[in-house]
Amino acid sequence: MAKKEESVKLLGFWISPFSRRVEMALKLKGVPYEYLEEDLPQKSTLLLELNPIHKKVPVLVHNDKILSESHVILEYIDQTWSNNPILPRDPYDKAIARFWAKFVDEQILPVGFMPLVKAEKGIDVAIEEIRELITFLEKEVTGKDFFGGKTIGFLDMVAGSMIPFCLARAWECMGIDMIPMETFPELNRWINKLSEVEIVRECIPPKAKHIERMNKIIERVKSS
Repeated sequence: MAKKEESVKLLGFWISPFSRRVEMALKLKGVPYEYLEEDLPQKSTLLLELNPIHKKVPVLVHNDKILSESHVILEYIDQTWSNNPILPRDPYDKAIARFWAKFVDEQILPVGFMPLVKAEKGIDVAIEEIRELITFLEKEVTGKDFFGGKTIGFLDMVAGSMIPFCLARAWECMGIDMIPMETFPELNRWINKLSEVEIVRECIPPKAKHIERMNKIIERVKSS
């Protein structure tokens, strides 16, 4: 009996760090996939059908299996295609990678954009709060090529898609040098090294277009 041809589809949005990181994983694994761009904030009927709970990207469809939430998808990809591991195999190292990935999405992201734009507590206070959090990542990557070791892994995809290729561009729009070289030398070294990885470069949103979109979002938030 002929082996059933695999079908992999990804619903994403071009500036979403959550869908960009999933693309990084698929490219690292060498998995052919069909990319379906959502026109957010409009939501397609297909997106609402596939992800009725969260109604968000990314959504991965592998044959008849439907998955949402980027961390879940990354782990599924890693366990389904065994080449080029994304998560560490050691249980402790795996748990630590998951911990810091949640830290990026659940601690840094919530304070890294909206509160900064609104500057409810004052811009200097908001910046200091973000830098205190980023300092933990500075320590975590010290002495390593990547968070994942010699090659990019789970935390590199999560932190990379979120900080240098998303939040940092919003900070640039606001005229904030959030992660200066003299304060965060290791993190800047990591960003430069990450930018040299081909599969990462392929997933970075075009900067000029991204900045333009970010400026519009910032203006909308300020006027809301």
